[in-house]
Order: sequence, then structure tokens, then C-alpha cells
Amino acid sequence: MTTLPDTVHIETATPAAIAQAGALLRDGRLVAFPTETVYGLGADATNDRAVAAIFQAKGRPSFNPLIVHVADPADLERLVHVTDTARAVIARFWPGPLTLVLPRRANSPISLLASAGLDTIAVRLPDHAVARAVIAASGRPIAAPSANRSGAVSPTLAEHVAESLGARVGLILDGGPCRVGVESTVLDLSGDEPALLRPGGVSVEALEEALGRRLVRPTDHSDAPKSPGMLASHYAPGLPVRLNVTQPAPDEAYLGLGAMDCTANLSPTGDLEEAAANLFALLRALDRPEFSAIAVAPIPDHGLGLAINDRLKRAAAPRKPA
Repeated sequence: MTTLPDTVHIETATPAAIAQAGALLRDGRLVAFPTETVYGLGADATNDRAVAAIFQAKGRPSFNPLIVHVADPADLERLVHVTDTARAVIARFWPGPLTLVLPRRANSPISLLASAGLDTIAVRLPDHAVARAVIAASGRPIAAPSANRSGAVSPTLAEHVAESLGARVGLILDGGPCRVGVESTVLDLSGDEPALLRPGGVSVEALEEALGRRLVRPTDHSDAPKSPGMLASHYAPGLPVRLNVTQPAPDEAYLGLGAMDCTANLSPTGDLEEAAANLFALLRALDRPEFSAIAVAPIPDHGLGLAINDRLKRAAAPRKPA
């Protein structure tokens, strides 16, 4: 049996522990909790720094879009545009292991980092009483990828979370083994045709029966990414992006890091977690007609810097002709 460090905080999911989890999430801390699929590593999806802490804790190599969990379908209305097709699917399959990708509302409070800068948000209502209770106790939508180090096996027990993440998590709620044990199916309803981005806990056959049509799959169209953010030129502002710039041109916006003169600074102290939290918002803020391009200062290529550089390379990739 694995011996866990004393600093790992596992609590049985009692009402008191669930209330504590909600308070920690509101305070920007990380909480692991069970869902019917796997244990999730939760953070306030409206808090940039809290979302950045997820990537830091997981050692996640790139800012893949995170699934935002809600406690009630009504909570979606201020986050995303809920289409008629989405309403029909929600009525049939929620709560359950099905994630829907829907268009972001212009005033959506969800962190741009949680959606990896995309104009869509992946949302889910878990079929697990503890998960819904935690989300409700926090009073926030909760971003929650699987609660394990990046590349490790997904956790289906609280002990798996502790072994993988340890003290990186403020609290691990123990709700017993996960019932489904595989991640949710991801269905993209943001385009003209429903598209399967990831198979999972809801079968493709059940979805196709409910929709009365065949789902588009990535193999059906070579340009369709397997999941949000897979295309090389993505997360891209309208202006060209230049990387590793130490001397920007006079008409360029300069996105800096650390103590320097620049148009906008990811983190004046060079804190990579703060830089990650600010990345997408600042790229959007600098995408203005008075600039010819966005020049980006060198970013250290370690820790969260790897993920920041991954997204910047995508933003700077050659664009396909319109």
C-alpha cells in the first residue's frame, strides 16, 4: 500500500467537507472531487490565476481547453449560447458523462485561459451528487480536468489523486470509486453540424439516435481538429505575432515579461503562473488597428513557460488564406 505524505489532505465527502471545498474554490484554491467519470481537479473557472494553477499542478504541457462543470442546466445561460439542439441533448443526457462545446457569450465570466482563448466553451453537468454539491457550494462554474499529473493514468479513487498530485491540491474529497471510469464524450454543437471530438461515457450510437443524424468525426474532414486547439494556427489574433523579440519595431505592440518597457506585461515580476493567467486576455487587448503586429518578448521554456510558448507558436503560425 502506498504511504501518502502528511501534507495530503483527504476528507470524506460529508456536508461539512463539501462546504469547506466550496470555500476553498471561492478563495482560488484547487479541490479534487469525484464525478461519475473520473476524479476532477477543480478550480473557479472565472478566476484566471486559479485556472493557471490547474496547469501548474498537472504539469500540463499546453493550454488545452478545460471542461467547465455546472450544478444546474440553468447555469449555462450566462456562460454560453444554448442552441435548440443543445437543449434537446441536455434534456436526454444530462446529468451525465457528456460534454458539450457551445459558443461563448460575449459577456461570459469564464476565464479565457479555461477555454484556451477560443470563442467556445466546453460545459458539463456531472451525474454525481458530490460533484454537484461541491459546485453548488462554491457558487461558481468549476473548471476540472482529470486530477492527475499530465500523462498519468486518470484517477478513479481519492488515493489515486493523492499519489499523483499530493500537496498540490488544497483538499481531496473522497466520494468512493468512480462509476463510469472513463472520461466524458465531447460533442461539439458550435458549428453547422454536430461533431464528435472525443468518445467517452455516452455512446456515439445513443447520440446519433437522439440527434437523428450521423455525427461528423475528425476523420470525415481533414481540417477538423480532434479537440479544440489542435490546429496549428489557432488562438490567433488578427495581427501577425512575432516571437522572441528583444527590439520591437516602433509600430508594433510589445508584449513583455519581467521588468521592461513594453505595451503590456504578462507579469512584471516574471511570475509564469501570472503570465499564463494573463496570456489570452492581453493578446486580445493588443489586437488593435494602431499596431502592425504583436511582438512578444522571450519566454522561459520551462514550467508553465512551455505551455505559454506552445500557445504563442500557434498564434504565430502561418495563416491559411481566407
